Amino acid sequence: MSDRVAIDVTIIGGGMITNDLILPSIYHLERMGVVKNISVCALTNAPLRHLKESQELQQAFPDQGFHAYPSLSEAPDKMLPDLYKEVLAAMPSRQAVVVAVPDQLHYPVVMEALKNDQHVLCVKPLVLKYAQAVEIEGLAFERGLFVGVEYHKRFDRRSLMARRRYALGHFGEFVMGEAKMIEPYYYRHSNFQNWFTTDKSDPFTYVGCHYVDLVYFITGLQPVEVSVSGIKGKFPNGNEGYMWANGRVRYENGALLSVINGLGYPDAGAGSNDQCLIMYCEGEDGTGLIEHDDQYRGVAHCYLDEIGCGGSRYNYVSPDFYRLVPWSGGPRLGRGGPGAMPVGYGYDSIAATINMIAHIENEVTSLDVAASLLKRQGIIRETDQQGIIATPANSSINELVTEAARLSILNDGAWAKIVGGEKPRVEMR
Repeated sequence: MSDRVAIDVTIIGGGMITNDLILPSIYHLERMGVVKNISVCALTNAPLRHLKESQELQQAFPDQGFHAYPSLSEAPDKMLPDLYKEVLAAMPSRQAVVVAVPDQLHYPVVMEALKNDQHVLCVKPLVLKYAQAVEIEGLAFERGLFVGVEYHKRFDRRSLMARRRYALGHFGEFVMGEAKMIEPYYYRHSNFQNWFTTDKSDPFTYVGCHYVDLVYFITGLQPVEVSVSGIKGKFPNGNEGYMWANGRVRYENGALLSVINGLGYPDAGAGSNDQCLIMYCEGEDGTGLIEHDDQYRGVAHCYLDEIGCGGSRYNYVSPDFYRLVPWSGGPRLGRGGPGAMPVGYGYDSIAATINMIAHIENEVTSLDVAASLLKRQGIIRETDQQGIIATPANSSINELVTEAARLSILNDGAWAKIVGGEKPRVEMR
């Protein structure tokens, strides 16, 4: 292991997902010798200061930290929207960039990373236009760069089990389903109110895409039509956004999936959100069923006070997605002493892409430029075909659904269809 090359990681975006999942996952990968240097770049240094001062992160990852861009010595209200370009340009080539910015900013940031010869891990959805996903796939493959999309539900063991059983024919064929993901009300008081406006996003696009991807991941069925209706509301700052969305997705075999999303799960409710999936399948003289209750999962705690595990004292604290648990220290290959370690499929998803990037770089250390590119491209195509880590090649159906969803919700829920062929496109029915 001592001869393995560790990679630098730069996170673009210092918001909620960086605090709650990405940074602690990268910290642990640093401990394990996969990651070397960590940087976080944001629009201002205010979220970076919050990350630095987080008691939970300090307790879990003592003696670990990151390089902050902008510097913490800058004025907290000084906005530097193009600083990320300077940070990417200064990185050694073929390291890793994690893109964790608002949805509509994914495309320019991902492209900037690729143009600077950096591998990419992007939070979902990758982009909001199918043509952009195709462009990213082409540029990344041409340069031998890996792009992973953080559809973490693919790494839930329940999902992996369902995918295998579905492929073996144990359920029959999917025909009717319902999914739900309602995020907490307090999201309305976060930075969401500055970017989650009706002209840019909606709950179906933001979180419904998880279950759209999951149904495709399990069944392989292609969506062909999408209808999404939204309910508007006002954020505390007065901006208008879709607070609720109800979508329907029709598949190539005629199956229908209903998807309910929103920013409205009660802050006092047990658990941090409300989410589930149920899929009915038709078989020979019988029906099959896939049911995932992603809200409860069998663990409940009642605390003496609110400690941030969802906002309420009585709480469903499933360890399946992400939790910090005691860590003995293990074989400390990187920096950092005992504290806590992340567990769950959220961490597994982050680790899978970062480990894949490190694997690629370690596989080509002794190769010349031409052989290195061929080796990189071979690993990328193999991962595309395996279909576990989401990549532009194996998940861009989500961009078509997202594009259709945005077209539909802006037209009062009218059906938008996905037209296949050599150049797939979206249009009103």
